[in-house]
Amino acid sequence: MTVRTIDINEATNPLAQYAQQVAAGPLVITVEGQPVAVIMSFENMDMETIALSNQPQFLAIIERSRQRQQHDGGLTSEQMRARLAIKPKLKETSKGKS
Repeated sequence: MTVRTIDINEATNPLAQYAQQVAAGPLVITVEGQPVAVIMSFENMDMETIALSNQPQFLAIIERSRQRQQHDGGLTSEQMRARLAIKPKLKETSKGKS
């Protein structure tokens, strides 16, 4: 995948035309060489993910959590399930439930 750039003054096509090209990779819109916007694929994202990824308070919480994880360590998903007394789901066989 290639990241493409275009200066806002050169971006004279309709937005829909640029949006149809997202499979080729993100398109970064620049003003005087500085990135100001991006048009990219919406795959594997929902509106909540996009909204949260742009919230400074949420990003600060994530960063603090990562630092704490790095410093103090953490729990595996199995350890967390044990603490919460959550039983793992049983896997089904190809002939149906076992």
